[in-house]
Amino acid sequence: MSAFVEMKQISKVYPNGVVANKHVDFAVEKGEIHALVGENGAGKSTLMKILYGLEQPTHGEIWLRGQRVEIANPHRAIDLGIGMVHQNFMLVPSFTIAENIVLGSEPRKGRFLDRAQAIAITETLSKSYGLQVDPAARIESTPVGMRQRVEILKTLYRGADLLILDEPTAVLTPQETDELFLAVRKLVDQGKTVIFITHKLVEVKEISDRVTVMRHGEVTGRVATADVSEADIARMMVGRAVFLQIDKPPVRRGRVVAEVRNLGYVAETGRPMVRNVSFDVYAGEILGVAGVEGNGQTELVEVMTGLRPATTGEIRIDGKPVQGQSARRIRLSGVAHIPEDRLTNGVALDASIAENLAVDRYNRPPFTRQGILSPRAIQTQAVALMQQFDIRAAGSAAPMRSLSGGNMQKVIVAREFSAEPALLIAAQPTRGVDIGATEFVHTQLVAKRNEGKAVLLVSADLAEVMSLADRIAVMYKGEIVGILENGPHLTEEEIGLYMLGLKRDEGARGEGRGARGEGRRELSRPSRKFQPSRKIMQRRSQHR
Repeated sequence: MSAFVEMKQISKVYPNGVVANKHVDFAVEKGEIHALVGENGAGKSTLMKILYGLEQPTHGEIWLRGQRVEIANPHRAIDLGIGMVHQNFMLVPSFTIAENIVLGSEPRKGRFLDRAQAIAITETLSKSYGLQVDPAARIESTPVGMRQRVEILKTLYRGADLLILDEPTAVLTPQETDELFLAVRKLVDQGKTVIFITHKLVEVKEISDRVTVMRHGEVTGRVATADVSEADIARMMVGRAVFLQIDKPPVRRGRVVAEVRNLGYVAETGRPMVRNVSFDVYAGEILGVAGVEGNGQTELVEVMTGLRPATTGEIRIDGKPVQGQSARRIRLSGVAHIPEDRLTNGVALDASIAENLAVDRYNRPPFTRQGILSPRAIQTQAVALMQQFDIRAAGSAAPMRSLSGGNMQKVIVAREFSAEPALLIAAQPTRGVDIGATEFVHTQLVAKRNEGKAVLLVSADLAEVMSLADRIAVMYKGEIVGILENGPHLTEEEIGLYMLGLKRDEGARGEGRGARGEGRRELSRPSRKFQPSRKIMQRRSQHR
């Protein structure tokens, strides 16, 4: 195979002195799937932004198809056959999904957009690649998972020869990830080349031919994927051994901290998003919520944290009703919240790191005394939390928008964990976070559970839920269809049946049932791990 793209001695130094890339050599061969991995702030996203024309290198050259090229902007990159699916969405919120996908290459009927043709194109792409979307839905009203699918379909529509996928599976289920991998292999069969950025090392082993590892802006390894293990890659990324499994002692449940009874939420469109949901969260346990993205998990969390009003039902924290109260009042009642959409609900982009870390406590001692704000106390807290949570930035005064996505997430996690809540609601807490930070977040979640805190973990990563949760509540079409005691007997396949609506435990409707195994059918047989379809496995075997 010949080198398709070469980046030679690429350096990127920002005006504030931050060195994102330092003399990086990166080469991808034609027709391969090349994984690019590294911790948050390692420089991999900056390197790809340079390749796509979103950033300009301070030094270095880019060669494409054997010729040196200048990529001044994304339009030039697209003209050269380079497409990129971004980790942070680049969509027009007021446009429909179909309008976003064809934007810039619209089918026309005279002078106007041919909307019927745009919808037809979207439906064809959606069916071809197994990424289900609603062409007529507006982006502003769609869940995070569907927005990610739109980004992928948008780039596929433009038929790039080189496709850069930046964390494309972050919001996909195992089934959807399998279908995406099949689509990527189809692209390679058609002569495309793929750069795959991910924090999930199991995906690196599954999909890639070669892997380049970055740390602190430099390349630390470039190897054939078949020649290394996940642990080897993790060691190159972090510079030390990483524990991929978190040990936790047997659960010791205490009092009921959160009680949810018959909770319902109907969206402004009239569509019921949460329906008759009931469960308890106990002190000293992690209750996981699993389900295909868009089945009411987002709305459930936002109702519980005061971001949406409940239509029906009741929520109690330590016995006190909180439904209908503001987000601030619910927070003061002892609820902390790691939101799934960090850019919308998690951070103030133009405020500093220190300000973001104090935004929920600035009006209390030691940050305010006798009505006077103490910048020194805010600064002292910020420095301590940045060190404790390994937040990498120029300093605590740096604006949030200057951070990588993973470091933004670390700021949110630091703020919420340090609030010492009675109930910690963690929605997608490791989305877009590197393996070292994921290990840290998982360890901290288990530590909070061991300290006697109640944790509600909502994650699109089924492996994450199964690794951390003591019980797992499965949502399907806004309902809880099963509350399952986690353990060696429970498999991804079993949970998958509930996630797809093929199995239901009517006992899960009852109040708080399932905490000690009540209200659920015992598994009638041992079942294997969830496996992709035979067609997908056959397809994969052709590329081994």
